[in-house]
Amino acid sequence: MLSKETSYEAAVESFHWAIPEHYNIGVDVCDKWAASRPDDTALIHEHRDGSIERLTFAELRTQSNRAANCFRAHGIVQGSRVAILIAQSPQTAIAHIAAFKLGAISVPLFALFGEEALEFRLRDSGASVLVTDAAGARKIAGIRDRLPALRTVFVTGAQPEASGAVENFDTALASQIDTFEPVATRADDPAVIIYTSGTTGKPKGALHAQRVLLGHLPGVEMSHGGSISQTDTFWTPADWAWIGGLLDVLLPALHHGATVVSHRFDKFSASAAFDLMSRHGVTHVFLPPTALKMLRTEKTPRERWNLRLRSVASGGESLGTELLTWGREALGITINEFYGQTECNMVVSSCGNWFPARPGAIGRAAPGHDVRVVNDRGVVQPVDEIGNIAIRAPDPVMFLGYWNNPAATAEKFAGDYLLTGDLGRMDSDGFIHYVGRNDDVITSAGYRIGPGPIEDCLLGHPAVRLVAVVGVPDADRTEIVKACVVLSDGFSPSDELTRELQDHVRTRLAAHEYPRLIEYRESLPMTSTGKLIRRELRNT
Repeated sequence: MLSKETSYEAAVESFHWAIPEHYNIGVDVCDKWAASRPDDTALIHEHRDGSIERLTFAELRTQSNRAANCFRAHGIVQGSRVAILIAQSPQTAIAHIAAFKLGAISVPLFALFGEEALEFRLRDSGASVLVTDAAGARKIAGIRDRLPALRTVFVTGAQPEASGAVENFDTALASQIDTFEPVATRADDPAVIIYTSGTTGKPKGALHAQRVLLGHLPGVEMSHGGSISQTDTFWTPADWAWIGGLLDVLLPALHHGATVVSHRFDKFSASAAFDLMSRHGVTHVFLPPTALKMLRTEKTPRERWNLRLRSVASGGESLGTELLTWGREALGITINEFYGQTECNMVVSSCGNWFPARPGAIGRAAPGHDVRVVNDRGVVQPVDEIGNIAIRAPDPVMFLGYWNNPAATAEKFAGDYLLTGDLGRMDSDGFIHYVGRNDDVITSAGYRIGPGPIEDCLLGHPAVRLVAVVGVPDADRTEIVKACVVLSDGFSPSDELTRELQDHVRTRLAAHEYPRLIEYRESLPMTSTGKLIRRELRNT
């Protein structure tokens, strides 16, 4: 944990890792607070009908103890896999915490996954128990005969129709005692498998140790101004099935004794998000850039909603100057951008309390993490030279490896460095400038062009609501820049607007970076985590 330092240099100088030999996430985020602050609120869940459910830390301990006893009664032991297919809810948190207390390995699964995606992850992980809701149970019923390791399916809430052999989770927990002695796990013992989004090839299961939560703390704290207190209230629209929801928000907030708000939107909208934050007094929020771009469409939010926001963190895609400016003007907050990936997360961050944001930079290495730009052999690159963004091993937040895939694990490293697959450069002050994914960088007439600055520039034009930039093949230039644009209300595609947007980039960035092609679209293809799927745009 950072010690409320007043400068980045002081935070780095004073920081040291203190990873204990034995550590258990479930005890850390739940039981320690149930012992010292039993009546304080851990979770606030707003159901779809608007009703509110609150759980204190004492209630969270009771329910997770019952769940741990229930899992144990169904054959779960240390190292067993427990899959969790539920959107944000108290049951999601309870199931994860129970698995951690048992020394089992939780496997978060996104509620919107289809049968094929679920079958692959459940088969690959060998999960023997699944906790889901009625909708998830109906999906599982169609593939269960192809999942020989899956012995028990627990369903929360009402019993689904024609879902196969299932047990009601709430009924099962009610029959268990509310005391449980957590397994004395070591910090390096496996705790969670989080599958990559699988934008290329089959998804890979990143296996993380119990220490992964401790490894997240410096980056999470830095992205929220350098410290987090017990009086803070957190929320994110990112599902807890992904590392951004689970380990950037839910678990770090509970580690600090803060309150977490949960809710599942049928469809995310800016006004609904502002309503939710206002109703529950949210002070700290993680908003992916796509969500920020949607919030940006609402004018004068501080005048229309009673917002108590003190910190906004964002990551997953490059943020850009336009969104930073909007955050200061519309929210009165400097949005802190952070960087990481499923295998090694929250290793770089900006922090407005420590240093001003630098245009085009995603931040500096969070205390405790050795982040460099290296070549393909793992050799550190000179200042401002483009290479692979990489993290030196060992590192507490770094994954143990890909589940049952040692070859892919080996390919992830070059010498002592884990390669993120992202290209960037480091300036003389240690700021990391993100260029793009290896396969996102555009090669045009000998220039290497990153899509981020062009997208940021186009977002500064009032006609542009959303934009994605890709390279498309060209016989003369190898590739040319193509911009796929979703227009703001009140604007229509035209040759005149195309020329205006091209000039907007040409005059503000560079002549070789302007989009020679502009395609107007109703929407952009996104992953379930809100990241652009650029390959689909290149193929159209």
